[in-house]
Amino acid sequence: MLYYLFEYLESQFSFPGASVFQFITFRAAAAFILSLLISAIYGKRIIKFLQKQQVGESIRDLGLEGQVQKAGTPTMGGIIIILATLIPAILLAKLDNIYVIILIITTVWMGTIGFLDDYIKVFKKDKAGLHGKFKVLGQVGLGIIVGSMLYFNDDVTIKEQLPISQQVVQENGRKTVFGEAHKSTKTTVPFFKNNELDYAKALSFLGDDYKKYGWIVFIFITVFIVTGISNGANLTDGIDGLAAGSSAIMVITLALFAWVSGNIIFADYLDVMYIPNSGEMTVFILAFAGALIGFLWYNTYPAQVFMGDTGSLTIGGIIAVIAISVRKELLLPILAGIFVIENLSVIMQVSWFKYTRKKYGEGRRIFKMSPLHHHYQKLSYHESKIVVRFWIVGILLAVLAIVTLKLR
Repeated sequence: MLYYLFEYLESQFSFPGASVFQFITFRAAAAFILSLLISAIYGKRIIKFLQKQQVGESIRDLGLEGQVQKAGTPTMGGIIIILATLIPAILLAKLDNIYVIILIITTVWMGTIGFLDDYIKVFKKDKAGLHGKFKVLGQVGLGIIVGSMLYFNDDVTIKEQLPISQQVVQENGRKTVFGEAHKSTKTTVPFFKNNELDYAKALSFLGDDYKKYGWIVFIFITVFIVTGISNGANLTDGIDGLAAGSSAIMVITLALFAWVSGNIIFADYLDVMYIPNSGEMTVFILAFAGALIGFLWYNTYPAQVFMGDTGSLTIGGIIAVIAISVRKELLLPILAGIFVIENLSVIMQVSWFKYTRKKYGEGRRIFKMSPLHHHYQKLSYHESKIVVRFWIVGILLAVLAIVTLKLR
């Protein structure tokens, strides 16, 4: 909204300083600061409101140290993250940008699913919350919506680098490095020099017209990633500060990828896929990062508020959608490695338990408890130490992800 206001003031009245709002970097920095202030300052008021409404977490006794003391801590704190993200994004981002629209839809959609789950747990006194099949249905639904918008919307295009022999120097002295904008189901594969992968080729057995059906594979991949990453974020939200801190690291890294992919100069320099208009996502992403860091003010040990599924499902959904939008979804096993390993630890634990119970008549476990962070709690590590060490691993993974821009 402010972008359009200052654009009008600049064009009609040459208002001093109004042109600074044309720069994505300025608006992204402003969004980060504003979201950080909203979550840090107004977060306290929201926590007090949740306390008055008796929105307290009911804790199952899993035999973990310090667990019982957390009973009654306000949950649904994800509301803080959502509001602190949406307000700066609406104020400072271009609201007609397709990528910003998709991210707003993702935030509201996943926030609603998480809110319903928390509401049932708190007010209906049902510890199971929203039935699993409805959660999955919501995740799949979002994947279909996002995949369809990214594939069928005319504003979602890419530009590929032309061979050197086809690059032409224009009259103004600039070289035409990229070809015409076009729709594509291509993505990028980390660590490979010729690192583009076309999802549509999975249907090449259909004949020469296989690209017409590429949207089927693209939407399927989108659904799979949105579901997997949102569940991973949900599982990671088990001890104070773990999900919010780990997510902030991933989100800031994705902001860099979005800015580079949407900047034709850096896309050329780094030899990455240029995605027109995707740089605008940086404003939303940094607003999201600021909200997460501000939320950490109250969520670090000992937590004054839990994000609940309202926050964790939203976080996972947004991270997945950003990665898909900048064609870096195949980098998520590295960048979102914390989410992936938490997911895998549960899958391995459950699968092995069922297998050994069927084979030996007694279920056996790989970990003392899953998800993985609970395993370390069972080994008597203090949760603050677990969280900080997970953050360190997250930073290393983020650095490795950034290095893939040049390491091929």
